[in-house]
Amino acid sequence: MKVIEHLDKATDPLFSYEIVPPPRGRTVQDIIDIVKELVPYNPPWIDVTAHAAGAFYNEKSDGTIERKIYKKRPGTMGICGIIQNRFKIDTVAHILSLGFTKEETEDALIELNYLGVHNVLALRGDGPNYNKKIDTGRSCNHYASDLVEQLADARNGKFINEISGARPLDFGIGVAGYPEKHFEAPNMKSDMFYTKKKIDAGADYITTQMFFDNKVFFDYVKLCREEGINVPIIPGLKIIKNVKQLQTLPRHFYIDFPDELVDEITENPDHVVEIGIKHAMKQAEGLLEFGVPGVHFYIMNDTESVLEVVKKFR
Repeated sequence: MKVIEHLDKATDPLFSYEIVPPPRGRTVQDIIDIVKELVPYNPPWIDVTAHAAGAFYNEKSDGTIERKIYKKRPGTMGICGIIQNRFKIDTVAHILSLGFTKEETEDALIELNYLGVHNVLALRGDGPNYNKKIDTGRSCNHYASDLVEQLADARNGKFINEISGARPLDFGIGVAGYPEKHFEAPNMKSDMFYTKKKIDAGADYITTQMFFDNKVFFDYVKLCREEGINVPIIPGLKIIKNVKQLQTLPRHFYIDFPDELVDEITENPDHVVEIGIKHAMKQAEGLLEFGVPGVHFYIMNDTESVLEVVKKFR
């Protein structure tokens, strides 16, 4: 079932989750254990993130520096297949434009379709730290809106090369939204323009970047509606669990923390887990009162705090 269908059929707000493939060298059992913890809470869908390849430098025993290009966290499609078919939970595969050609994207969609996965989240992705050489005759999606266009084409049975009798790949398409604006957008007006472009290209819904102040989400929804963006907007929440995240989350995700949360954690660093859970509960309660169709939790492969919050609303 597509995400949009889950939302249309729901009589109560939905709680969905996002997990990250294990690092290279670990096993899929890490993910299976997480999904088993989520199963009793009937997740309507689970997102699985994707990661482009990057360049990494390794000093060899002879003192020379070796440059290697590889993915730190491969396995998105395989994990989606396991969750979809073993656990019968709909999965949302993250698809990136940066670092992948249109041809690679089309192949990925065909494989996902074979696996019975019918939901994707279209993302531009973080800029890779190397320039991937594009083979002659291949092309790229430079922006998330371009990627959505390709996904919408596949949904209508239109492929890169014309194929006689081709069947549509019936995917539900989600995109990301940024309540505090995308870090590359000069202002919120510009961010709204590009968000609208993704919706007009064929996206069904928006899942937002994490935020810690509900007001920024409420303002974001208001701006979207004023711009004619009328698809469902699902808020994304992350539960803070250690003091270090006060620095790392803003640096990596370009978000702000409300003053009162920072003050409380700074004054009570030994109780940061309890503070994070309490703050997330308050956020979720306010969002549900606002009338959101669901809440999306960024687990980062740590379910304990998330489930503490979800239990309150079941």
